[in-house]
Amino acid sequence: MTVLHPGVRQRARAAVLDDGDRTDLEALLDAAPIVNAVVSARLRTVDSLQPHRLGGAVLGVRDGGTLVGACFSGGNLLPIGGDPRSWVALAQLVSRQRRVCTSIVGAAEAVAVMWPILAQSWGSARSVRPTQPLLVLDRPLSVEPDSEVRPAQLGELERYVPAAAAMFAEELGVSPHVAPGTVFFRERITELIRSGRALARYDGRGQVIFKAEIGAVSAHTAQVQGVWVRPDLRRRGIGIAAMAAVLHHAAALAPTVSLYVNDYNTAARRMYARLGMRELTNLSTVLL
Repeated sequence: MTVLHPGVRQRARAAVLDDGDRTDLEALLDAAPIVNAVVSARLRTVDSLQPHRLGGAVLGVRDGGTLVGACFSGGNLLPIGGDPRSWVALAQLVSRQRRVCTSIVGAAEAVAVMWPILAQSWGSARSVRPTQPLLVLDRPLSVEPDSEVRPAQLGELERYVPAAAAMFAEELGVSPHVAPGTVFFRERITELIRSGRALARYDGRGQVIFKAEIGAVSAHTAQVQGVWVRPDLRRRGIGIAAMAAVLHHAAALAPTVSLYVNDYNTAARRMYARLGMRELTNLSTVLL
């Protein structure tokens, strides 16, 4: 049975996009460049929309020849632009395919339409986070950066990975060290360190006490992720100066720096406000 979102009068048809759609897809991404940072960054590194090159398929909906909505379907499901009509069509197409994603992340209004349709085929979620403010820094820093925060080195991988795994488990509620996740997780951390986008501060014994990564870099923004302070050192003021150093580093890579945060994480939200970040819009995440 076809399920339509309330207020959607006509059915739209979604289809897999190919290389001939690239220009239209780029225009759709650029209409909300901070929201679409992850897909924009990935598209920036490849010359084809073929799934084996991009790491997932891109599905789109056209209206009178204009691409009005799309989504990336890979390890994550990421809505791109759109309206209720196109979100319904995209969700219906994705729901007929085998689920490969572990999360849905996107504009709150898009996720709110797509998830109830997908849930009919995929079952319940592990967690739904309906309100995650997307923050952006587009002005000079208001806090002096911590000079001890620096890019991690490959020789520090064995010390960095446990900290990254602790943050992952704390934030997502599952360990990354579940086969085959261990291999993929380690490869991703290695890639971030090799590219100079994993930053850390170490204690006197060489153990990580703060870390964060710049997960995506597009022409418009550098998106920070994985911010973590070792639990025994929290609420001591380490995070704000350390985070200032991460933002300073990221600001050299793109015109703005962005990240999203859970709305209930009031301490983090206060810290980001003190750093000069402003709220742009709200995202939602569904963990599967």
